[in-house]
Amino acid sequence: MSRPRLATCLLAVPIGMAGLAGCAVDDTASGGSGQGSGTVVIACTPQEEQCQAMAAAFTKSSGIKATYVRMSSGEGVARLDSAKSKPEFDVLYGGPSDGHVAAAKAGLTEKYVSPEAAKIPDEYKAADGTWTGTYVGALGFCSNKDVLAELGVDAPTSWQDLLDPKLRKNVAIAHPSTSGTSYTAVWTQMVLNGMDEAKTFDYLAKLHQNVLQYSKSGSAPGQMAGRGEVAVGIVFSHDCVKYQKEGFDMLENTFPSEGTGYEVGAVSLVKNGPNAENGKKFIDWTLTPEHQDIGPTVGSFQIPTNPDAKVTEEMVKLDEVNLVDYDAEAAGERKKEITAKFDAEVAPQPKE
Repeated sequence: MSRPRLATCLLAVPIGMAGLAGCAVDDTASGGSGQGSGTVVIACTPQEEQCQAMAAAFTKSSGIKATYVRMSSGEGVARLDSAKSKPEFDVLYGGPSDGHVAAAKAGLTEKYVSPEAAKIPDEYKAADGTWTGTYVGALGFCSNKDVLAELGVDAPTSWQDLLDPKLRKNVAIAHPSTSGTSYTAVWTQMVLNGMDEAKTFDYLAKLHQNVLQYSKSGSAPGQMAGRGEVAVGIVFSHDCVKYQKEGFDMLENTFPSEGTGYEVGAVSLVKNGPNAENGKKFIDWTLTPEHQDIGPTVGSFQIPTNPDAKVTEEMVKLDEVNLVDYDAEAAGERKKEITAKFDAEVAPQPKE
């Protein structure tokens, strides 16, 4: 297994995303017992259940009313950019760390070194305080065993397996411009192809023939596989586990033998947010076991970054997965170029 190389990078995303519905947690209804007051507004990128449980727990613990908007990681950075002159959020929570660095480089977030960050391993946080990791996830294949059986195909255990003609229109993956999950998959191909862009896009063009659709959300392909709409979804493995727990027991989690990418889900402070001090308190709290133990209670099995948080049997064992040497800084520097090329040369192409 390659040792994870966790670095920062720049994520280029489209701006002007449509507004999304937000959710609030009433501190009175939740029985807030903390000494805080006021509100904190969170741009939240994990799944809805996790965002809701997290907001409720923070409100109860701190007495600060938590409000959030759920969106994909690419949309999160775009939303911050669209409201740059008058920020609506205090915190950007979740999604690969590259999105947080993109926000920082664009002047959308600012450095904040939480006193709780001392407990987080160095490989899971930015040295300059632009972001701190709260969880880790590995990219994998989420397959519907029933659909695979109908097609006469085994669960994929390599990236090449996804090119099997029997999987035509039976693979789902998100769009790399809106999804950190998908861009992780694209950059993983760059690494596996020795940073040869031509070879990478040759693979993506071949994969395109088997892709039913490019979703906006990175976790959606797992749901599509669970519903039998496709045979395989390319997602972070913890999302597949969540859908298994929710009743899609025909799903199977596998990892590519050649190597796979990973994410460090991060949190960062929005620059000039309306409730900056409460934003810092929220960040402090996300780095504690109290917060990081919430995920498994709502079916979110990312690996916590705090060594004192609980690790459950459902969480992927990173030492059993072949992780690529994922240089996120290099990935970020080329993201605008790579996603533009994907938009121009892959996504719009007709399928044979």
